[in-house]
Amino acid sequence: MFVIIGWVIVLVCVFGVFIVHGGNIGVILKALPFEMATIGGAAAGAFLANNQPKVLKATMRGLGKCFKGSKYTKARYMDLMALLYDILQKARKEGLMSIEKDVEDPHNSPLFQKYATVGNDHHVSEFVTDYLRMMVSGNLNAHEIESLMDSEIETHHHEEHAAVAAIQRLAGALPAFGIVAAVLGVVNTMGSVGQPPAVLGGMIGSALVGTFLGILLAYAFAEPLAGLLEQKVDEATKELQCIKTTLLASMQGYAPQVAIEFGRKVLYSTERPSFTELESHVKGKK
Repeated sequence: MFVIIGWVIVLVCVFGVFIVHGGNIGVILKALPFEMATIGGAAAGAFLANNQPKVLKATMRGLGKCFKGSKYTKARYMDLMALLYDILQKARKEGLMSIEKDVEDPHNSPLFQKYATVGNDHHVSEFVTDYLRMMVSGNLNAHEIESLMDSEIETHHHEEHAAVAAIQRLAGALPAFGIVAAVLGVVNTMGSVGQPPAVLGGMIGSALVGTFLGILLAYAFAEPLAGLLEQKVDEATKELQCIKTTLLASMQGYAPQVAIEFGRKVLYSTERPSFTELESHVKGKK
């Protein structure tokens, strides 16, 4: 919603001020379809040529996320840490082997399904169960698991960031494509030097619309989308870091209540529940 509101503000301010200042909007509207076809077509072709199919798919998914609110809320994080608390508490009381069934089949696990919001999230359940499985096996120490976690989180971040980089490259290219469209307009104008000055002025104005559109599309549309998507990628990475910190604290011998406090401290302050909120939530879910 805020993306649409932002774009509306941009368009109203740019074109509104132009009209109020006495600008002839008709020149822009007349040139708009042709300039947009040139810039948009060139940008789309370059985008396809510049990115692998997996990056193109990730970009389409990422653009969809930009128009939705963030799912990484305080309520989600409280469910996540309550899930980790229940798992670690069960392992502490009944032994690590007691959570083996939960780890092998999280979709049918009472623990995971008790917190369906995070328990049914593919990335969360896979990340949690993979490392719980290693903890159950007992073949790796905390330092080895931490290194492996860091590598997986870094890989996940790079994969998700590929879409951000693709949009940023597109934003960087749009002004250049605008210049290309403008140069073509100037070439067309130079071929009509015998026309009256009023006609030539309109043709030159239409040519300059290309430069204007390239810059506007880059810095008012493409670049903000890349920035927003990057923030969403960072949020997803932060959730994995929260899980990592909690599980490592447990491996180092801390009680479940203390381990989830380690995880809580990793979260951004805007979504981080207070100690009292988390404690009340965990007790209320028992």
